[in-house]
Amino acid sequence: MNIILKTTSTLLIAVAFSCSSPPPQKTEPLQPVVQKPEPKVQKVEPIKPQYIQLAQREAGVIGQKIWMNEGSAKEKNLTVWNDGENFASLGIAHFIWYPPAQEGPYQETFPDLIVFLQQQGIQLPLWLLNTPDAPWNSSTAFKREEQSAEMKELRTLLANTIPQQVQFIIKRLENALPKMQATLPPERRNALVEQFYRVAQAPNGIYALIDYVNFKGEGTKPEERYRGEGWGLLQVLENMSGNSPTVMLEFAQSAESVLRRRIRNAPPVRNESRWLPGWINRIKTYTY
Repeated sequence: MNIILKTTSTLLIAVAFSCSSPPPQKTEPLQPVVQKPEPKVQKVEPIKPQYIQLAQREAGVIGQKIWMNEGSAKEKNLTVWNDGENFASLGIAHFIWYPPAQEGPYQETFPDLIVFLQQQGIQLPLWLLNTPDAPWNSSTAFKREEQSAEMKELRTLLANTIPQQVQFIIKRLENALPKMQATLPPERRNALVEQFYRVAQAPNGIYALIDYVNFKGEGTKPEERYRGEGWGLLQVLENMSGNSPTVMLEFAQSAESVLRRRIRNAPPVRNESRWLPGWINRIKTYTY
């Protein structure tokens, strides 16, 4: 009887043990899913034309020449208002800035320079950021403010950003050739390109192109005309014969001819002949 009970107890324990839940399985903790970063696609900048690459390498020398041409490389001449003009001339290249409600035949460039300086990360005076038009209504008002805090601040800014101003001018030259081509009928475009590259490849040619396009513009604006004839780089290049072995002398002679024609066509009240000696001296720098 005791043997039977013991066997039965053992069987019950075995059955109970077999029916109980199995011990929990050890599980590995879930690993977080790490997203692989997308590979960065580097923006490939188009290769600049060779003449622009050369201009950028020689930017310092070119900038000093332009500043000497426009303002004798003097800081006080970074902010001027010339007699007989209705705009301020600012910076090493005397970028034009018109007052409100003023217009003229010359392309306004100073507002574009301000935008360019912002893009380059240059900190600008707040008053300059909030002034879309020149804050002086006349030459008299401008000269009255020449020693004001704002004008001194402006001269300091322009003196400290000469490399950026040169890059701005180079950018203008880079855009000049397609802009000039677009104004011509197809049969005249190849000759223009040929003359452009003749000058660009000559010694001192890059400086001459950059200086002239800043000096008298591309020549593409209909407003920049007297009696229907312009005086910009387009007109100088088209006026070249194209067969002289001394390319820079030919370019300088063409520029002088175009500027003399401008003076003949200008309204007499402007008395533009007073500027001719300075213009010719400037053009002469293209030949040496």
